[in-house]
Amino acid sequence: MSEILDKLFECVEFGKINAASPYPPQLKGQDGASEYTQKALAQGFSPAEIMDTALIPAMTKVGQKFSENKIFVPQMLLSAKAMNAALVYIKPYFSSGEIKRKGTFIMGTVNGDLHDIGKNLVCMMVEGAGWDVIDLGVDVGPEKFVESLKQHPDAYVGMSALLTTTMPNMKIIIDAIREVNPKTKIIVGGAPVSADFAASIGADAYAGNPQEDVEALERFREECA
Repeated sequence: MSEILDKLFECVEFGKINAASPYPPQLKGQDGASEYTQKALAQGFSPAEIMDTALIPAMTKVGQKFSENKIFVPQMLLSAKAMNAALVYIKPYFSSGEIKRKGTFIMGTVNGDLHDIGKNLVCMMVEGAGWDVIDLGVDVGPEKFVESLKQHPDAYVGMSALLTTTMPNMKIIIDAIREVNPKTKIIVGGAPVSADFAASIGADAYAGNPQEDVEALERFREECA
């Protein structure tokens, strides 16, 4: 990997968003993900090469560190923001077809629940892993999930709940999705959600953290290959 892509990897791993960002302290005053992405493109690195050799591996490492409790939510958020700062310059190449995405992931917090930090982290991690993400937001009912799935019939679906009172809405949404497309793969997660609960409502996978969402999607993708 070139020095610029090495630097970009480091910026995403440690959450250095841009030159003005004071975090992390060891990179204060240096360029961040935003500047290094622009430099990489200017030096002739393809958007796909930047994604495959710097951005996606960096976010994979961040996810692994989070799973191992080596970093926590604030650090992961900064890494995700650094990734997004880089994607500002990469996303135009998605629509052109120059970068092939792995698939589409529809994500939302279920109806009755307004919590979005976990959902946002999942969306940023999954996008950073090379997927197109459709973020439906919070307080999302069955109709909105189903409508989005009709527009993207091959998509995978994720849903989050942070309240025990909204967990039952997951089953209602899953049942509605199954009526439209029984083969749709669905991942559920959130603080009160467990693997046993996920299985009991007919979900295909349980994710205890954003990295597990990414891993579940990769399993689904391999199964469909």
